[in-house]
Amino acid sequence: MSDTYSPGRFSFLPNVTKNLLIINTLCYFAMVVVKQAFGFDMNDLFGLHYYQSSHFHPFQFITYMFMHGSFEHLFFNMFALWMFGSVIENYWGGRKYLLYYLMTGIGAAMTHYLVLNHQLQAIIPTIDEDKLDYFLSLPNIVGASGSIYGLLLAFGMLFPNDRIYLYFLFPIKAKWFVLIFGLLELFSGITGTADGVAHFAHLGGMVFGIILILLWRRRERMQAYDYEPRQRRRWRQDDFDESYERPRSDEDFNAEKAENRRRIDEILDKISRNGYDALTKEEKEFLFKSSNKEKRW
Repeated sequence: MSDTYSPGRFSFLPNVTKNLLIINTLCYFAMVVVKQAFGFDMNDLFGLHYYQSSHFHPFQFITYMFMHGSFEHLFFNMFALWMFGSVIENYWGGRKYLLYYLMTGIGAAMTHYLVLNHQLQAIIPTIDEDKLDYFLSLPNIVGASGSIYGLLLAFGMLFPNDRIYLYFLFPIKAKWFVLIFGLLELFSGITGTADGVAHFAHLGGMVFGIILILLWRRRERMQAYDYEPRQRRRWRQDDFDESYERPRSDEDFNAEKAENRRRIDEILDKISRNGYDALTKEEKEFLFKSSNKEKRW
């Protein structure tokens, strides 16, 4: 991986990123067409409502990620998805990448409504009962931003020293880029800026991203720890001559290796002259065992 990252780095799109771009774009234009033709807002059905609202449905934890409120909202999310998602999918593979994308999106929604629930508990008792459901249905989040911030976090952890060109002009290392954006979202969320942006959802995507990556890294370390001792034990056994309990000397090892190579050459010459079927059962077994040992080393 080089020290510089720019959007034009990939000449192709990995499958999952490509399909996510297509699905998000189709959902947005379907929302626009349906709203103009029938006056129905798909965001009201597929966006994520507060859990106490009559408009809430469990499937909204998934569908809200594919809905957007405006073309500008869609464009910047999809641009970031293309820019960071392509790199991460190529690094992780499609299955792990998609799982991460969905889990950070769900985590972002859970974080947003966890904070919102704390804020609403002081307000709900003051709302008239006949207006309560309408009031609770108003919080409705849409957009892939939670997952996008999760991807941003992943890029910063996987490639911390790669440079991202801020506004296409100013190079900044990915780890600082992620840190700055995280702090900005935290500040905006705490100060309660009324800009219609779910800042804590963005933070939630990043937090769940950290948790997932650390869990995966821990699992990989444990798998490596379990694997290496078995390999070392097997190699130690291979280093002992079957006829003796003492380790082989370098001279014995080299002599055996040269003898095996000579015999392999003879067998290969026989195959080239008469074909594989001309080999005896013993020669075939020897060739097979030698091949497996070479691969193991």
